[in-house]
Amino acid sequence: MSILSQEKIDSVRISRLADIRPAAEALHAIALESGLRAAPAHDIADKRTPVDADGHVLALDVFGWNDTDRVWWRNSRIALDSPLTTACRFESQPFWVNAEGFRTRVPNAYLDSIELANFETRAMTKAAIVVPVHLPFGQIGAVSFNPLDRERTDLEADFLAIGDAFGVYARTFIGTYVHLMGSTQALPPGSRLSKREVECLRWAAIGKTDLEISMIMSRSRATVRFHIHNASIKLNAVNRSQTVFKAAQLGYISLNT
Repeated sequence: MSILSQEKIDSVRISRLADIRPAAEALHAIALESGLRAAPAHDIADKRTPVDADGHVLALDVFGWNDTDRVWWRNSRIALDSPLTTACRFESQPFWVNAEGFRTRVPNAYLDSIELANFETRAMTKAAIVVPVHLPFGQIGAVSFNPLDRERTDLEADFLAIGDAFGVYARTFIGTYVHLMGSTQALPPGSRLSKREVECLRWAAIGKTDLEISMIMSRSRATVRFHIHNASIKLNAVNRSQTVFKAAQLGYISLNT
């Protein structure tokens, strides 16, 4: 079977609770074929890792991590300390990394600024191929593929040969897991913003005050406040900043202008 095949993609896809463990086992087998071990995280901001239908931690029961390993989910500061999780915030495509730096198919200057001092301790590996998984509502998952040979530090050949395929498998596994296990909606029903609400938020995103927006739009200050307040209710946001941020996450406005 080839490195990337529809059969393998389907094997790591999760449609129901009963699929979780077999899909994890399939991802584990794919990694092992290349001398690697997968470390999945459905949310890099949460030290909890994927579990099966019975609540068993897949990292322990399927992916071969055990209590003697410096397991990432027991490190409460992993999301802040690890250069791997930091890089996932600035990169959406697979990359590989060791103490000497990050390697991507397309250069990413943001990765060059990430501190790599004491790399092995902070990353809990000497090298890894990492697949960031950017999900709806700003959630970021990731799958790190670490060498079974813990002394290996050069994954260039592996990355070029299997990095893109691993990207498909990791995104399929994490994306479908999150879709199935998401028990709480990030947004309430009926959250579609109106044209006026979007226009107000677009100006708010670049720092305009309600008074300034009212002058730009030739509307009263009260009307601007009304539209922004309505948008915050629709997006289940607690303040103006979160309203703008959630609107940007959903593609209503851009924060790059």
